[in-house]
Amino acid sequence: MQLSFLRPLYDRPGPWVSVYLDASANTEDAHPALDLRWRALRNQLQEQRADVDTIDAVERVVRGHDPMPGDYGLAVFGTRGRVVLSEYLSAPPLRDLAAFTSLPHVMPMLAQRGEQVAWVRVLADRMGADAMAISAGGVPRRAHVTGREDFQLRRVRPGGWSQSRYQRAAMEAWHHNAGDVTAATVELAEKVGADVVVVAGDVRATGMIAAQMPQRWQDVVVRTDAGSRARGADQMLLDDLTVQTIAEVADQRITAALDRFGMQEDVGAGLEAVVSALQRNQVDTMLIVDDPSANGELWIGPDPTAIATDPRQLSDMSVRDPEKVRADAALVRALVGTDAELTVLGPDEAPSLTDGVGAVLRYVDAATPGRGNA
Repeated sequence: MQLSFLRPLYDRPGPWVSVYLDASANTEDAHPALDLRWRALRNQLQEQRADVDTIDAVERVVRGHDPMPGDYGLAVFGTRGRVVLSEYLSAPPLRDLAAFTSLPHVMPMLAQRGEQVAWVRVLADRMGADAMAISAGGVPRRAHVTGREDFQLRRVRPGGWSQSRYQRAAMEAWHHNAGDVTAATVELAEKVGADVVVVAGDVRATGMIAAQMPQRWQDVVVRTDAGSRARGADQMLLDDLTVQTIAEVADQRITAALDRFGMQEDVGAGLEAVVSALQRNQVDTMLIVDDPSANGELWIGPDPTAIATDPRQLSDMSVRDPEKVRADAALVRALVGTDAELTVLGPDEAPSLTDGVGAVLRYVDAATPGRGNA
């Protein structure tokens, strides 16, 4: 998981208000229920002595957000009178939460977010296509493509002196329209850095589009005849296939990260090793087991790589007044500050991961903890 979207949280000083709440609007009493939940969280923030300006800024986001259908949640992060980041959660959080801490409490959001897969879906026929793209950060983009050619788009029945000429004209028109759709698809894929491109709809159109995709995108194209651009057409099968394809790509990423970690043997395993690697800007991807009950702590200084299990380590690094914070918050800040990635695992995906944390390293040298066992 890329974490660059969190950078604004670490470009500003704290302390931070972090709020998670169930914002579901699928019942008649949804608004009163949201009001009650927010009032309870507001009281908790006041008890933690969060500043009123930041609480009010978070409240404006909570009360003023655009409701979504079904069950969902909100994650909101603010400091010094303004909200810096807010995000919809695809499901309500495990529990409503309000925290006033030195670092933003982002781990529940990241655990629920999971692996973010950028994707493009194109629903095509012989006239054009409707395309949708989602970036890794969840930003949607849409495109509607109407082909340039509309002459003789249906192949004529056999017979007649002009049959072959009309057949060729129809095929050329389909080919040109598919070229327009392909160009729009590639543009969207490049904008979002797509990991998968689903090309759906008319069999002839999808075949032409897939064949015209540049070589760099060929390996990520998934072609299906599910879906139709016809008005009122049921797209459930196409939606299910899209979700399944995205989930498969996410699973492949997790498997690849675990394989890379396993090839290191004991290097980068455990909290001490991960912290040491972060100090040295050595982590490519950190693996962490999702544990909502985790309450471990680490010591930090002003810089992202000023992170330690013992405050004396930071004193040796000339850090004055080290501060004790949540371990997961300190780890994520260090990842963002060193442009490293994060893979969140379920308890059954890495049951033997030491301390529930490990790291795939960018490099290994003689000073790397555990190197002697590798």
